[in-house]
Amino acid sequence: MCTTSGLPPSKARTLRHDENVTVSVKTKAARIQLLLFDVDGVLTDGRVGLHADGTESRQFHIRDGAAIVWAHRAGLLTGVISARTSVATTIRAQQLEMPIVVQGIATKLDAYERILADRGLTDAEVAYMGDDLLDLPVLVRVGLSAAPSDATTDVRQRVDWVSTVRGGEGAARDLIELVLRARELWPPVTELPADTVSKPFHG
Repeated sequence: MCTTSGLPPSKARTLRHDENVTVSVKTKAARIQLLLFDVDGVLTDGRVGLHADGTESRQFHIRDGAAIVWAHRAGLLTGVISARTSVATTIRAQQLEMPIVVQGIATKLDAYERILADRGLTDAEVAYMGDDLLDLPVLVRVGLSAAPSDATTDVRQRVDWVSTVRGGEGAARDLIELVLRARELWPPVTELPADTVSKPFHG
């Protein structure tokens, strides 16, 4: 199997990351201990399904889930900060065993500062991926700020790094790969530990 460039998929992906990452970004990524994500527009494509019974639904990409698992196996923390409260987000975060889940907050910066205090981390040790204006107060604080390719112009112009992938289509995986590569933890641990073989994989 080859990509449109004529290169094997693994080689093409390596080249894309090398071309899209500056030395400054790699240096920042190498310090990261915690990866935080917005939900709508980052872990999802931003669309919300409204059903007749009043419930909502969201779709999450399997690639993002797998990469979050890899991040955990590499010893990194992950979490979400969302202005909206969603049962789907709660369930997905539980499936992936994400230790930090903050939803239904008016000011993301307040939530972010509480996370830093609770975890004993500094700005330089946190990466955050957001897609819209509500994310900017956090994006300008963190050590490594990132956005999906379809984030708003204001966000794309302010962040350290913009993925070539759209929100909900693997942008979070892209950021995780960037951090793991910078920390020399790539390729990731993809094998399941012996004591988890019988457990369902929620990648």
